[in-house]
Amino acid sequence: MSQYTVGKRKKAGLAVLLLFILLNVVAAFHAYRFTHFIETQSEKTKDPKSLSVFQKIGTLVFGVKNPRPVNLKTPSDSFEIIELASNKKIEAWYIKTLTPKGTVILFHGFGGSKSGLLDKAELFKSLGYNTLLVDFMGSGGSEGNQTTIGFYEAEEVKTCFEYIEAKGEKNIILFGTSMGAVAIMKALKEYPLHPKKTILECPFGSMYQTVCARFNTMKVPSFPMAGLLVFWGGIENGFWAFNHHPIEYAKSINSPTLLLYGQKDEKVSKEEIDKILENLTGIKECKIYPNAGHENYLNKYKNEWVKDVANFLNTN
Repeated sequence: MSQYTVGKRKKAGLAVLLLFILLNVVAAFHAYRFTHFIETQSEKTKDPKSLSVFQKIGTLVFGVKNPRPVNLKTPSDSFEIIELASNKKIEAWYIKTLTPKGTVILFHGFGGSKSGLLDKAELFKSLGYNTLLVDFMGSGGSEGNQTTIGFYEAEEVKTCFEYIEAKGEKNIILFGTSMGAVAIMKALKEYPLHPKKTILECPFGSMYQTVCARFNTMKVPSFPMAGLLVFWGGIENGFWAFNHHPIEYAKSINSPTLLLYGQKDEKVSKEEIDKILENLTGIKECKIYPNAGHENYLNKYKNEWVKDVANFLNTN
């Protein structure tokens, strides 16, 4: 082999190594930004169209800035502010009704807070239930600026369940949307919790699948960056993110479960929902809203949502 050929191979190898390092650095920055909110709302990354060339390069390398979710309003009914000691100090709103049938504990999705659950809490109240609306760590009135997309949040589900259970409540319903649904699923796998029923809205199938979906919605190839983002997101937050797998968690869920899904969801595939439904071990049903995406189903399907939930809760 000529010295010229050897030299070319060395340069090519060095280029591949440098590219690999660069991709990992970029992935590490993006993963940290995605799982750690910033405190100041005004620091949110602007629309890409309004950014300068240097600002665009900075965003591409370091990731977008995610403002810490805040509660934009409070309940219109009387409520109690509850502070609970979990893996972080978390805040919840406890709303009571007369002669309750039970208590529904509500958990929000990524980038949300408990104020975003108020519309559903009002509907649960109209169906005769007390409600506990929860801020996960990093959101609203709870401690920190970190989110783990349902992984450590599962312990907070456990804390809230035990708080309501300690009040003597026997009929506890767990409700979660997106990340909140995933946190419930992991909690039911990890801890001896026995809710009367569970309502899950659009949980993703695995951490890797949900990261890939974000690339797909931007029409950008997911390989290899999706895998690197999952790897660094887990490393930076202290867990192996490739094992964050709600499809597998479903195998441990034996409480009656209502699974809700929007047919036009670009972040969670119908295949993921089908696999979760298949793996649930107890009484189960799935309702699909044809024109809904990854959103609040009350926007387009309020009457159907209320009917589906009421029928599920009223079934023995």
